[in-house]
Amino acid sequence: MASYAISVMEGDGVGKEVTRSALEILGSVSSASGVSLDFTPAPAGDAVLAGTGEALPQQSLSVIRGSDACLKGPVGETAAAVIVKLRQVLDLYANIRPAKSMPGVPCLRPDIDFVIVRENTEDLYRGLEFEVADGVVAMRVTTTKACARIADRAFRLAMGRKAKKVVAVHKANVMRKSCGLFSSACREAAARYPAVSFSEMYVDAAAMNLIRSPESFDVIVTTNMFGDILSDEAAQLVGGLGIAPSANLGDKFAIFEPVHGSAPDIAGKGIANPVGISLSACMMLEWLGESREDRKCGDAASALRAAIERAVQKGAKTPDLGGSLTTEKMTREIVAELRR
Repeated sequence: MASYAISVMEGDGVGKEVTRSALEILGSVSSASGVSLDFTPAPAGDAVLAGTGEALPQQSLSVIRGSDACLKGPVGETAAAVIVKLRQVLDLYANIRPAKSMPGVPCLRPDIDFVIVRENTEDLYRGLEFEVADGVVAMRVTTTKACARIADRAFRLAMGRKAKKVVAVHKANVMRKSCGLFSSACREAAARYPAVSFSEMYVDAAAMNLIRSPESFDVIVTTNMFGDILSDEAAQLVGGLGIAPSANLGDKFAIFEPVHGSAPDIAGKGIANPVGISLSACMMLEWLGESREDRKCGDAASALRAAIERAVQKGAKTPDLGGSLTTEKMTREIVAELRR
């Protein structure tokens, strides 16, 4: 039986609550599927900074580097020092954020099914800001390498989907150099994938069309900050941030986390939605299955996804989805579906 070392970052606020739920759910998945998962804590975040003086201690980074994958809860104000740093240090250049309608969840339309592929290491999120005489200058970093590989990742993903469509979202009519480089790289990638339909859209138009006709999108490839903003909009289209998963992918390593933040306003109340991190765990199992050529991991991911969808469709919902279940009870419902 294959065994995988999973580093676990609980994070802050509701991160601790939903991460505990995910580990309980993954424990049931492991028992049922024959996939062995060995969890090791990798503490980071606001509370760790307060206790140690470092938001991401070297020991935690070493644990993450030594694992097969990382499951991460949301952190608070130290996000730039934790997840943004991890994306850059580990070269996790692709942020994958699916948006799909789920039966039983109130959403804009029942036929939404698209993925945002976001460049994850450059743009304004490099944090290169400088004070000048009368304000601040922020540098937007865009390189040929980063644009080319995120474009290629998006087209490869589209090849495995039914619609096989990619739209590159940018603002090249204003940022002619940086977005111009990005759009050019996407066009070059499109030429290598003739089976994929390709188009381009300015980011403001994309934001509008996500509301007007979300069912028309398949794969959206875009830059770091635009992708961050559009993916939150996308999450709201299908039920909210509580059910939104994501993956930070490199060529050899990956971190999986829910899209939502640490939500200090509801932390400790036991009502946080564990679906987002549980679907992120699905993505982790899928990635392990693909990268390690382990069919059992893929089967385990399918079983978990189906269990989550059945639980929600039967009415298991936390308050953010209009229900009344606690985090713990929602977790039990998913585990019960897994056992069935």
